[in-house]
Amino acid sequence: MPLQKLQFRPGVNREGTTLANEGGWFDCDKIRFRSGYPEKIGGWQVDNGVASTVEPVTTLVATSGLTTAAVAPSGAFWGIAKAMWNWINLTGYNLLAVGTNLKYYIQNSSGGAYNDVTPIRSTTTGVANAFTTTNTSTTVTVNDPGHGAQINDFVNISSVSGTVNGITAANLTGEFQVQSVTNNNAYTITAKGAATSTGTSAATATFNYQLTTGNTTFTFGTGWGVGGWGGSTGPSAASTINGGTAVTSSSTTAITLASVTGFTNGAASMTGSTISATGVLNVGTLASGTIYIGMVVTGSGVPAGTYILSSVSGTGTGSIWNTNTTTAVASTTITGSGGVVFIGIEAITYTTVSGSTLAGTITRGVGNTPTSAHADGELVSQFGSTATGWGLAAPEGLGVGIQIRLWSQSNYGEDLVFNPRGSAMYYWANNGNPNIFDRGQIVKAGTAIATKYGSFTPDATCPAMSNFVLVSDSSRFTFAFGCNDPTGVYATVAQDPMQVRWSDQNSLATWTPAITNQAGGIRLSHGSTVVTAIQTRQEILVLTDSAVYSFQYLGAPYVWGNQILGDNISIASPNSVATVNNVTYWMGADKFYMYSGRVETLPCALRQYIYGNINLAEAAQIHCGTNEGYNEIWWFYPSITGTTSDDENGTGTPGSPNTLIDRYVIYNHLERIWYYGTFNGTTVRPRTAWLDSALRSEPMAAIGYVSGSTYTNGAVVYHETTVDNNETTTPVAIDAYVQSSDFDIGDGHNFGFVWRLIPDITFDGSTSAAPSTNFTVRPRQNPGANYGTSNNPFVNSTQSYAGTTTYNVQQFTQQVYVRIRGRQMAFKVSSTDLGTQWQLGAPRIDVRPDGRR
Repeated sequence: MPLQKLQFRPGVNREGTTLANEGGWFDCDKIRFRSGYPEKIGGWQVDNGVASTVEPVTTLVATSGLTTAAVAPSGAFWGIAKAMWNWINLTGYNLLAVGTNLKYYIQNSSGGAYNDVTPIRSTTTGVANAFTTTNTSTTVTVNDPGHGAQINDFVNISSVSGTVNGITAANLTGEFQVQSVTNNNAYTITAKGAATSTGTSAATATFNYQLTTGNTTFTFGTGWGVGGWGGSTGPSAASTINGGTAVTSSSTTAITLASVTGFTNGAASMTGSTISATGVLNVGTLASGTIYIGMVVTGSGVPAGTYILSSVSGTGTGSIWNTNTTTAVASTTITGSGGVVFIGIEAITYTTVSGSTLAGTITRGVGNTPTSAHADGELVSQFGSTATGWGLAAPEGLGVGIQIRLWSQSNYGEDLVFNPRGSAMYYWANNGNPNIFDRGQIVKAGTAIATKYGSFTPDATCPAMSNFVLVSDSSRFTFAFGCNDPTGVYATVAQDPMQVRWSDQNSLATWTPAITNQAGGIRLSHGSTVVTAIQTRQEILVLTDSAVYSFQYLGAPYVWGNQILGDNISIASPNSVATVNNVTYWMGADKFYMYSGRVETLPCALRQYIYGNINLAEAAQIHCGTNEGYNEIWWFYPSITGTTSDDENGTGTPGSPNTLIDRYVIYNHLERIWYYGTFNGTTVRPRTAWLDSALRSEPMAAIGYVSGSTYTNGAVVYHETTVDNNETTTPVAIDAYVQSSDFDIGDGHNFGFVWRLIPDITFDGSTSAAPSTNFTVRPRQNPGANYGTSNNPFVNSTQSYAGTTTYNVQQFTQQVYVRIRGRQMAFKVSSTDLGTQWQLGAPRIDVRPDGRR
């Protein structure tokens, strides 16, 4: 028989079987298609920058000077990066903002130091009897009443009045990470020296607490993505309304269920207890009962619908709990009982279970969830871990401490507005000395913000919290999505996840609409929360969890008009959307979408493969970015199974899933094809954020260092800069392969016998003196059979690429002899060596019929 050319359709297709997809590619890892032919992706190089060793004591360096920064034990900086933003200021400095779950940094130029600009949330000065020590131990208890800190938070300690039980003032000065929280009045740090005695020192000190830290992975709690309709793996109790009549939108009477089995119904009495303005319940004495997450708390001054979100420390007397309120409550007797349930998207609290009813005090629309009527037979769910609904307000300046930390940011001229989801907006201003990096300043009603051009003060209706921030290119309006209005005039006092507000043109100070300005706002109607927003050519696209809106600048008096572009859609996460060539693409909960003037489904040849093994409980981690040099959009997501060190499925299960980002999928928007791969977390670290900026030479990815099955700290790498994995100082080869679907001879009527393979490949771009790949022909008898014994001949270049990376005429192994027999076969090309880059051409095989059995 004549030689048979092995030429396959570009892209990988997993929507059918290997035989049904004959003539195409079926499996791959760390490859791409260029001009229709597969090639190994480019390698990456770590950025050599590390976190600066000094940082501002308070907000402005001019006010307080610099102090020693704590050194991250791994990676380039503290925490796992979830956002990056690149711009050039008026000085010409190439700045990169990096938002992690623990900090917010700004780097000056590639390889420069990461400067800590994390805002200060509170300061206490001259605290007496501030430290308690234990002889020979470096663990020091800080005594600061009402500190509001949680484990992993950072505090800058200054003005220590003297030696503390043998520990010098210098060894207690600087930045420290909170190691444990004893109660709301005390926590521990690790000092730079050991104590020589035990006891509480009379020394005083000043404490500057940085923005409360967030999580690296999703946990139940406040903010986006929680509750029975945001990311829970399932209710702890569920039933249906069984009262024979519907529950009206205004009813506060008992709700009759088909069964009350499993619904919480405890009781507790807490005397001498307080709730801070940040929602922290400090239990004085637990007089009786047991406290649990989800318990509704009542008492003098306690707002209706207040319940316990999470435990900070302890379970009884002296214990500390987070609640969903922002109203401070003075010392009083607080009682707890009942729980919180979800009917549809509405959160409702009750204080007792009586017979087959949820009874006692019924509070509707808790957490600003929309109040609505509910029909007989409608599902009622209760979750075991603070299911609180999307967009529930986190305390001002406190952040979203028990959910994944997500950031949004946008340039305001050469300065930066940034926002930890569910918290306040912050403003970072360039210093008059461009080499000084002050901290971010809270954007808050009545609080002045200092810039090098002077200061400004936001007015009384400036949002105190927001889920997403964006500054429009058109006339510089600052948008706050999912926000509030502290006065309650233009929006609710509590955070409204569907509220959109914008400041006056070119002014962050003016938020109150008036005939003399262009400030304004609107509450969107389709969906339950604004998930994200993105600027395109002539509009701002706003995506809720079920609809897409277009905002366009109209000018006065209407300012910004909006129209709905599509309904009944979904979006996986705030960072799962990207715009390329005026077309916007995003990942949904069960498919991909695109907007090119109309919203439509993006056909995906990998849909079953992706959504059949994706951990949607960790959907908030999903993010995407462009790689414009190759016309690609990359989505990164966590699978359920996880990925082993040899890039196979791990041992995760739906009941105990993997929680780390370990997979990616690529859409080539020029060739309209898909392909995918893995980042297994060991030899190739997870990509936790991505940014393709024309201001820096190559696409940037944030990598997460991993210990066991959890993230630790992170760094930044530049993709497409080399041919190997250079995440460390020792290069590691990138394992790459692509495998075809099965092909046969005459529809498999006869067995085929392959005895010769003639390669066609280029090694241009390699750096090795002898780059090589493996060509593999994998036979099997029928579609349901395992692949049989394969030959794996090496195809070696006969040219050295150590000094020359490109040859006009390629020279490599001309032919290899094999012995392969099967009714159908698959072809695979792979590489595992350092310094190897390749692109496949059109290899050929010599195959002849070889009988029917």
